[in-house]
Amino acid sequence: MSLRGEYHQRAYEPPPDSTELVLVRHGSSAAAVPGEEFELVEGQGDPGLAPEGVEQAARVARRLAGDRHAGLYVSPLTRTRQTAAPIAAACGLEPVFIGDLREVNTGQLEGGKFRIAVAHGDPIIARLLEAERWDVIPGAEPMEVFEARVRAAAAEIVAAGPGAAIVVTHGGVVAELCRQATGSRPFAFLNADNASITRIVFLPDGGQILRVYNDTAHLTE
Repeated sequence: MSLRGEYHQRAYEPPPDSTELVLVRHGSSAAAVPGEEFELVEGQGDPGLAPEGVEQAARVARRLAGDRHAGLYVSPLTRTRQTAAPIAAACGLEPVFIGDLREVNTGQLEGGKFRIAVAHGDPIIARLLEAERWDVIPGAEPMEVFEARVRAAAAEIVAAGPGAAIVVTHGGVVAELCRQATGSRPFAFLNADNASITRIVFLPDGGQILRVYNDTAHLTE
């Protein structure tokens, strides 16, 4: 406020006791090839990054390097670990792996088959998008189970203390966290790009604010 009683607009700053989750979707992963399924880890496809994904990871690391962060939390799957590696180096952080940050399990379409089904217009994908439930796919993770573990992962990070925490995870997890923050329909935020940044502020009173979704400015330099 000036001496004349003027009140100017200011950039938003999260409350001191809040935790901001800086959600990074992993970089582009290796191509799916019919008949050559990805290796499964605990029932989930585990491809590494494609060459373009490695470059995306480097770009997001440069984007985040100038900011102060309270921690770095990572899904245990290979594509997120490889995305997190340059971020850890650029920000001077040691990754903390949280199993509940892994991607939703797509059951019979694991191992790269989900991506192929989308590309071929498989009818099960149309049913999935209409119902907005992952468990339309036979053997897929029940929606309530997925919701609960994603909520638990966020709570674990928030419990570690206030500040901005980088969270390297998956598109389905980003979508679910955005849904929980906004009360939207289930798949409203499903299409976050690889290596994009989404920011959700967890307030001390339990409220949440979705501040940024699918920021890709660092990928279009």
